[in-house]
Amino acid sequence: MSTLYFVATPIGNLADISRRALETLEHVDQIACEDTRTSGKLLQHYQIDKPVFSFHQHNEHQKVNHLINLLNSGLDIALISDAGMPGISDPGFLAGRAAHLAGHTVQVIPGPDACTTGLIVSGLPSDRYCFEGFLPPKKGRQTRLQEIAGREMTTVLFESPHKLLKALNELASHCGEDRIACVARELTKKFEEVNRAPLADLISIWQQRDKIKGEFVIVLSGKSYTE
Repeated sequence: MSTLYFVATPIGNLADISRRALETLEHVDQIACEDTRTSGKLLQHYQIDKPVFSFHQHNEHQKVNHLINLLNSGLDIALISDAGMPGISDPGFLAGRAAHLAGHTVQVIPGPDACTTGLIVSGLPSDRYCFEGFLPPKKGRQTRLQEIAGREMTTVLFESPHKLLKALNELASHCGEDRIACVARELTKKFEEVNRAPLADLISIWQQRDKIKGEFVIVLSGKSYTE
């Protein structure tokens, strides 16, 4: 049977891609990309010329059948997201499940991801943690925040720039302004920034910015964590 490869790609610094990832992308017959334009820059940088097709959150359900048809025809396929590991807050779950059910091999080519990078750089306990991804925009948001506030383990969240302050204020409201957290921006990129402090101080830091840009990881300490 054919193989579906989940290939991790750099979250910022292009040099972070592994030799095995490059060899896999050169080996496969086609590459499924979250955004063919974004992935095209990476592939062009490493002179990889393979047929690509889009596979993102808006067409994932429709494209799964296409992907399985390709595997059934004997082709090996790589799945990559715009950055990091496919399936981690990016499309991938449906493809992996369908490939398994169709009897194909599924392999992961590990590499960078924003979740564990943010977790480790935060200096907060990493022996047990919960990855939340993006908070629900409306329905279920307050319930999720209450769950996070009562959790003893570290929590990792993703957030967009225009919702960063809203998320920090909500976390402070549910967890208390003294709860230690870390906000990591643009990890591995030129303007990487890491701020670790009580939530009240983090809110103050980001309120002073004229503009908030970039991709953010919020790491929140557990309920009983002290320093």
